[in-house]
Amino acid sequence: MAETWDEDRLIADGFGRVVVELDWYDGPRAGLAEVDGRAHYFESRNYVDLVEEAEYYLWPASDDAVTMEREQWAIYVEWNRRYEAGEAGTESHPGNGGVDMRYDELTSLLTPHRRVPTDARRLGAEWRFGPGARYQAEGTVTWVRWKASG
Repeated sequence: MAETWDEDRLIADGFGRVVVELDWYDGPRAGLAEVDGRAHYFESRNYVDLVEEAEYYLWPASDDAVTMEREQWAIYVEWNRRYEAGEAGTESHPGNGGVDMRYDELTSLLTPHRRVPTDARRLGAEWRFGPGARYQAEGTVTWVRWKASG
């Protein structure tokens, strides 16, 4: 288990909460994170490097995209709650397609927002974990502080 940090300390140290996790492979690879009070997409395309060494693309998310991402996240969090309680199986995961019509619709609407733009910043990341359940409607327990890559 990774060390957990107090939320006030994380904020004071310049970390922003990961509010939506879109991809996890040995750590956060894509999602939405708070940067100076505003949600930004982040994505690493390198699954070979350790998360601590990976370079991430970072770009601002529109208010509409954030609203849709949070709605889709809430659908996932509810499925995950049922899954962890033994009430749902992996076949009912909304990301499988054809399971939850609204989840599918949101995926379609969000696809263009999730594409890395040509002017995205390329940064390294420092990750920390706060207390509580990993998946929550208001976000994850994962926090990030961006730094120059290289």
